[in-house]
Amino acid sequence: MRTTWGTLAVASGLVLAGCGSADEGTTAAAPSTAAAAVRTVEHAAGTTEVTGTPERVVVLDTGELDAVLALGVTPVGAVRTGVSDELPAYIEDARVDPARIANVGTIAEPALEEIAALDPDLILSNSVRHAEIYDQLSAIAPTVFAEAIGETWEDNLRLAGEALGLPDEAEQLLADHEERAAEVGALYGDPAATEVSVVRFLDGSAVRLYGEGSFIGDVLGDVGFARPEVQRTAETFVEVSPEQIDRADGDLLFSASYGDEGRTAAGQVTSGGLWQGLSAVQEGRAFEVDDDRWFLAIGPLGAGLVLDDLERFAQQPAS
Repeated sequence: MRTTWGTLAVASGLVLAGCGSADEGTTAAAPSTAAAAVRTVEHAAGTTEVTGTPERVVVLDTGELDAVLALGVTPVGAVRTGVSDELPAYIEDARVDPARIANVGTIAEPALEEIAALDPDLILSNSVRHAEIYDQLSAIAPTVFAEAIGETWEDNLRLAGEALGLPDEAEQLLADHEERAAEVGALYGDPAATEVSVVRFLDGSAVRLYGEGSFIGDVLGDVGFARPEVQRTAETFVEVSPEQIDRADGDLLFSASYGDEGRTAAGQVTSGGLWQGLSAVQEGRAFEVDDDRWFLAIGPLGAGLVLDDLERFAQQPAS
């Protein structure tokens, strides 16, 4: 039976909800035993002592937002991206009311005063984004940093689970992901024989081709897909000029656009002859995907939404 990650998140939330009202922020009625006392969490910025089950969590990147929602926890505060004042659309799949999550600035510029005003008992982020303000954040509340962003999403989820006192729940989410990825891969027969290209438009200066070292590359690897040569890299992405878009070709091609500038750039490139000449485009195997789902979630919810899309595309005949 097909199970979406939205469904899993809701199920997780139903299991974990119960020791707070809908307005309290989060969390669990029956957390793992690790949440019962003070525990020392080792992370990218050192060690942090966390007491009990955090109930007022603030997250400062989209991956951390994904992780806590998947674990059944609604944060009291979260940053927004640089191109929108709204939270990423994928949180709707977790059936969470965005109004419950206060705006605490942007990923690039978290609002420290607004974070402090929420009286958090845990702050989650990563060293890539916020290493320079770790001490300031730690002065507000216990703060736990992941090392990286997308390429280590599984470890980041485990870290969030440890910080929240929900390590077993995190492991179950990962086990469910592995099972689901294998199911989706089977829909493509031998996925290793299919090279999947991933393209992201941000502005008109360059186009990003996402490598194996990215979150999306990791999910595609879990499904079992091969990647075009230029994307067989441990780097998160390789940038090419619009005039080099022929390097984006593959047996399957997925493209997304970040913000208004990205949508403008995508329109310019995809209407041109170089894009139209790609074999994936000519064979009807090029698909536009939602940027929030593929590039902003960066966690188990996002991985599940990508798998849902891949399942849908597997059932869609080439034109």
